[in-house]
Amino acid sequence: MAADLSTTPLAALSPDGLDPQSRIAEFFKVYELTKSETADRQRIDNAIRDAAVLRAAVNLAREVLDPVRRQYGRLSPNSVYRSQALERALKKKPSTWLSTSQHARGQACDIEVPGVPTLELAEWCAKSLAAFDQIICECYDPAKGPNSGWVHVSLLPPGAGTNRRQLLSYVTDPATGRLVYTAGLQASTD
Repeated sequence: MAADLSTTPLAALSPDGLDPQSRIAEFFKVYELTKSETADRQRIDNAIRDAAVLRAAVNLAREVLDPVRRQYGRLSPNSVYRSQALERALKKKPSTWLSTSQHARGQACDIEVPGVPTLELAEWCAKSLAAFDQIICECYDPAKGPNSGWVHVSLLPPGAGTNRRQLLSYVTDPATGRLVYTAGLQASTD
């Protein structure tokens, strides 16, 4: 049986010999932080090898994902940790490119909750999470329905600085047809 590490202090966690089935938060296991359909299809190793990255991802699971699951019930994050190789594959970058994404540091997750409108989920996170660095309503398009897009939530691990509590949307600019970042949680650039 896999270990229950859900109350283990972050500083005591190590990726060495960590069972993917180990519980690291109230509702989450290690494998849920690293799963990726793209990594599986392309046979990319997406295991967390660095202790600091593991601790950041576990902190994110405990402080962001657990509260969302408590509120809305069963959910599985679309993406949490993404290795550099997975980041390059997703963004179609050369092998020398290094991502600066918070996903590559275990500090971000992308979530959707079936039946919960994306903008509503983003607003709940902004009001209800004790701490966050960024909440971004990504690719939400009301014309495609209330569940289009997803919510990106990032959180700095303890000792890594001050969380910005930044609210953004990554939406289509009607003037250019391109996706752009805009301040606040909204459906458009207007």
